[in-house]
Amino acid sequence: MSTSLDRLFEKTRAENRAALIAYIPAGFPSIDGCHKAITALADAGVDAIEIGFPYSDPVMDGPTIQEAADISLKAGTNASDVFTALKVASDCGVASVVMTYWNPIERFGVEKFAQAITDNGGSGVITPDLPIEESDQWLEATQKNEISPIYVVAPSSSDSRIGKVTAKTSGFVYAASVMGVTGARTSISVDASELVSRIRKTTQLPIAVGLGVSTREQAREVAGYADGVIVGSAFIKLLLNAKSESEGLHAISSLAKELALGVREGR
Repeated sequence: MSTSLDRLFEKTRAENRAALIAYIPAGFPSIDGCHKAITALADAGVDAIEIGFPYSDPVMDGPTIQEAADISLKAGTNASDVFTALKVASDCGVASVVMTYWNPIERFGVEKFAQAITDNGGSGVITPDLPIEESDQWLEATQKNEISPIYVVAPSSSDSRIGKVTAKTSGFVYAASVMGVTGARTSISVDASELVSRIRKTTQLPIAVGLGVSTREQAREVAGYADGVIVGSAFIKLLLNAKSESEGLHAISSLAKELALGVREGR
């Protein structure tokens, strides 16, 4: 199988650069606002978009993403809104995936969830809290629907654990650059490049680094050793702080253009 995600990494490899991946929770800042934000990010040069499934008890998310998820949940965002946002992203011509905790997949129905990803043009699903030991049903569903199961590894993961996780992963490996929760940071942890080189020993898959990137300089730095640079909190913060929808869209568009330059300067 070859998804739009696979084709994206083939393209960025040929261009000798990293991919820029943006994260936005479905239904934030509103259902319609989310669709506009996705379009603005795609137009500004983002290569792929992660649609977050807003969740009430997110173990990996920092305060910025939690605040956005709360806004989204209070407005009643549900699974069908997540899939609609995914379709908006894939219709923009960017590779698109969903990031979700396991509970919403189980509630929706494992097979049905995988099918809905395919039906809406998605390439895969990132599951930060699903252990590979409990993944059999999910792996079967992703294989059947030809989407990528994307797992997260952290600096605390042992080398043998990384090997086991990457063996079950496809699309790309999500490298969490620091221990702890998501959020924009002033500097990228040294753990990140070390973690990427440890992952490279176990797999040929592209490796995308998430957690903390918010500037062109940081994007350039991470793009020097990773295949993808994931940015979430920095975009969300701009939308949260904007005085109007149009101001927020302009702000994320400007940042995306800067970051798109950064990922091209890394090599």
